[in-house]
Amino acid sequence: MLEVRGVSVHYGQHKALEDVSLQVMPGEIVVMLGANGAGKTSFLKALGGMVQPMPGASATLHGIDLFKLPPHQIVSAGLALVPEGRGVFGELTVRENLQLGAHPRRAAPPHESMLDQVFQLFPKLSQRLDQAVRTMSGGEQQMVAVGRALMSCPEVLLLDEPSLGLSPLMCKELFAALSRIRTLGVGVLLVEQNARQSLAIADRGYLIETGRLVGQGSATDLQNDPAVRRAYLGTSVVHERT
Repeated sequence: MLEVRGVSVHYGQHKALEDVSLQVMPGEIVVMLGANGAGKTSFLKALGGMVQPMPGASATLHGIDLFKLPPHQIVSAGLALVPEGRGVFGELTVRENLQLGAHPRRAAPPHESMLDQVFQLFPKLSQRLDQAVRTMSGGEQQMVAVGRALMSCPEVLLLDEPSLGLSPLMCKELFAALSRIRTLGVGVLLVEQNARQSLAIADRGYLIETGRLVGQGSATDLQNDPAVRRAYLGTSVVHERT
């Protein structure tokens, strides 16, 4: 279980996050919803070791405090991040990107079976192993990014706006794959503005505004909450990207 307590992130005088806490259980999909600038990406960067939270924060995974580890050891501890913009290596092939994901020691024994799992989630990748990633569509590159993260055999997978820039059809395909990841026993923390599709696959959700959590609950309760529907599910807020 990933348990995060009291995370605050300041950039100089700007408070990006204030006292944010949440949990992600094995095989559970948790979505964090909020507008641009609400602090969602800062939260994921703090978990991934890319920004330093304020003193007093903790993020434990199987009893290991991730905030005491450098980024590469956070991956080895079982946390993998798919950043906004994917972060793939465009000049490398699909095969090479996936191989890089299997670099952590925790991935060494089971990585062949995880590769099979990645191909089951994203069959297209098995047909494009020798293709340079830069020549692929945005949706296919996102598959590579998620597949590479899964190759580290994570306990928890973090995704930052994975639907950004994708067509409606590719969004549907991606969210269907994310829904199936829970069958691997992997916990998923999904940061998204696409509230409708996120809540459709999630077990629970958290609402964040201006760096603070303002609500939480089961995905079903959030979908049916009139205030949430007005703020996050209206057509003026949530739309399919083309």
